[in-house]
Amino acid sequence: MSDTSEPGDGSGDAGNPSTVDTAEVEHVAELARVNLDDDEIDQFVDQFAEILEYFEALDEVPETEREESLVNVMRPDEVEEGLTQAEALANAEKTEDGFFTGPKVS
Repeated sequence: MSDTSEPGDGSGDAGNPSTVDTAEVEHVAELARVNLDDDEIDQFVDQFAEILEYFEALDEVPETEREESLVNVMRPDEVEEGLTQAEALANAEKTEDGFFTGPKVS
């Protein structure tokens, strides 16, 4: 993928909508709460461009007609008797008022 922008201006190729520029990488990094230095931003610009090239290759895959009908291959649901509350709690290490208890999560 060629970049017709000036080096270091971060504008990307305005004629190609799939080009990722530094501003977009910085925005994604901000959303992800990731701190990136300038070298890492440049590296991600290149990596995102490569990823988008793979997606562009999918546009070249021809569409096909589906002739086969969809069939559910899963077994039918069968209602079975469940455990009683006492049976479900029988092996629990700690219970309280008929419920499982565990460590507090802060």
